[in-house]
Amino acid sequence: MATARPADYLPAVRFDFLTPVFDVFVRGTTRERTFKQRLLDQARLAAGLDVLDLGSGSGTLAVWAKQREPGLRIRGLDGDPAIIGQAVRKAERAGLEIAFDEGLSYELPYQDASFDRVLSSLFFHHLVLSDKERTIAEVTRVLRPGGELHVADWGEPRSLPEKLGAVAIRRFDGDEPTRDNLAGRLPELFQAGGLVDAHERDRVAAPLGVVSLYSARRP
Repeated sequence: MATARPADYLPAVRFDFLTPVFDVFVRGTTRERTFKQRLLDQARLAAGLDVLDLGSGSGTLAVWAKQREPGLRIRGLDGDPAIIGQAVRKAERAGLEIAFDEGLSYELPYQDASFDRVLSSLFFHHLVLSDKERTIAEVTRVLRPGGELHVADWGEPRSLPEKLGAVAIRRFDGDEPTRDNLAGRLPELFQAGGLVDAHERDRVAAPLGVVSLYSARRP
């Protein structure tokens, strides 16, 4: 059964009609390969780990993770059935077995302590504050003790080019969902949601703004 989308749900690229060009859009507005490869480096993936790609979009991160470490058990979750279809086809073309589930980040359909790693790229800026908080609580719940969250998302602009790019991000994705991202508050929210050692690990300048890489851990 398909998941009912809430009234404030934002598709992968804000508007449903843009879903077919999701990959082109991401490549054009971010240094996708650079920041996603750095995120995978940061996560220290290894065979035998159970990994969730939260807000998996068209599946690029999950596919790259599985290609890098075939012994991973990785699955993706997204609330957009159209983008899940893209992800399934991408994994099939790559000859990889990756499960992609339809669901909402703040109502994860997984048991407690199911994952060693939760990855997320360019997803948290789609959520208003209350949904960010609920999502982080769910991430904490499904991580095993010592498990880690690794996030790449729009971060706090510091240079003039980054600030100009952030204006476009705010206008396209909305002020409320992007506000905490662009204020650099994600680590604070991760800590408030029950995670520890939350901090920014890296920054990647992009055509629009800056992509910050964060990590946090379940105690």
